[in-house]
Amino acid sequence: METRGLEPVPDGERTGRARSLFPTWVAANMTVLLLTMGAGLIVFNALGFWQVLIVAAAAPVLSYGMVGLVSIAGKHGGSPGMALSRAVFGQRGNLAPGALVWVARWGWETVNAVTGAYAVLTVLDLLFGVRSTPALIVATLTAFVTAGFLLSGLGVRALRVCSTWSACLFGGFSVLALVHLAGATSWRAVLDQPAGPTSMMVAGIGTLAAGGISWAPTGPDFTRYLPRAASGRAMVAATVSGAGIVFLPMVLMGAVMAVGTPGLAVTRDPVSFIGSLLPGWISVPYLLVAVLGMVLINAMSMYSAGFTAQTLGFRVPRAWAVAVNAAISLFLGALLMMVANSFIDSFVSFLNLLAVTFSAWIGVFGVDQLRGRAYDPVALMDTTPSSAYWYTGGFAWPAVAAWATGLAVGLLFTGVEWFSGPLATTWAGRNGLGWAATIVVSGGLYAALPRPGVRRRGTPLHF
Repeated sequence: METRGLEPVPDGERTGRARSLFPTWVAANMTVLLLTMGAGLIVFNALGFWQVLIVAAAAPVLSYGMVGLVSIAGKHGGSPGMALSRAVFGQRGNLAPGALVWVARWGWETVNAVTGAYAVLTVLDLLFGVRSTPALIVATLTAFVTAGFLLSGLGVRALRVCSTWSACLFGGFSVLALVHLAGATSWRAVLDQPAGPTSMMVAGIGTLAAGGISWAPTGPDFTRYLPRAASGRAMVAATVSGAGIVFLPMVLMGAVMAVGTPGLAVTRDPVSFIGSLLPGWISVPYLLVAVLGMVLINAMSMYSAGFTAQTLGFRVPRAWAVAVNAAISLFLGALLMMVANSFIDSFVSFLNLLAVTFSAWIGVFGVDQLRGRAYDPVALMDTTPSSAYWYTGGFAWPAVAAWATGLAVGLLFTGVEWFSGPLATTWAGRNGLGWAATIVVSGGLYAALPRPGVRRRGTPLHF
């Protein structure tokens, strides 16, 4: 069990390799929701097959490219992402973006818990004919969230081992499902799909990229055990390729399924729908492996959420700091499964808001990296006015102002099921690019403002 919290990892304990990030980011994308998203590109965006291929290839490069670049800070600072964020925003200034990231994690964990619970319920129905009831929904959700909580408590080594095995299992069964699908598909109908407008391709890339963007503050959590000499390019390559090798076939498979069964894009329960499209000898083991993958995704999210909670002042071990997240995701998951009318509509709306939330932080943190940030390990842990990262009253005002402005502008361009900004009808708003506007504004404004304080001891960043 990992007992280290926010404190930087000593150089003597950094024995990892950049290639270990590959299975980590494979595991982070092992969700059947990618099938539903692929179906949405056909049904809602009206794209042709080759357009879907371009979208599915571009989205992980864009989003996980950002994750990989932010991850480089982990090998230099040796601390989790939201702890390193203290050097950028100040000890007190980091509380606002940290709190927002923490709350956003509730939603991400809720979505994964709901998807995993649907998968378990589908397997029970396929094997034993057990029908879903409110009591069974709560029991399934509780078991799923508890499993993720326990795995996250073991720490980074356990997550790495599980990621490697899960990647192999999920990859094998996905290939099996793809082979079956290839033989059962009317490829003439798939390839004859008319091409849609370019604007819908842009919107599709934005929607698919939103999920990956949410992992950016988490990136350094998994690279802090890498040696300082580890190649930044290799880290980015392992991150992008790990996500892309899952992203591309899963999204394409969802798009192919949707040609014959467009209901996949609008179903309230996406997992049971997928189960009915495959023969039992494939669907049952495939969904069981998918459940394990989604438990792992939740465990990774909870692992980072524990660090974020500690940066907010929760003076408890990391393993227990995620208990609040687990309880909230259980409550919200039950609400979503029993009350929400459309799972996919709620999911897409959540993704758009999630992307804007994380993009404001990415813009500021990314520009700070490019400025050559050095991390002082003592100052990172010192939350008193004596810290080198106290700045003015605990705030690095240029960073806080740029973050808040970028967030506000991004929301102006965002239109979702529950909220619509006044600029949501513009080209950027209609194409789901509120997150892109957020990064441009927050990063550009921070680059234009003077950098506060004086650099203390630390090692400058090298890419």
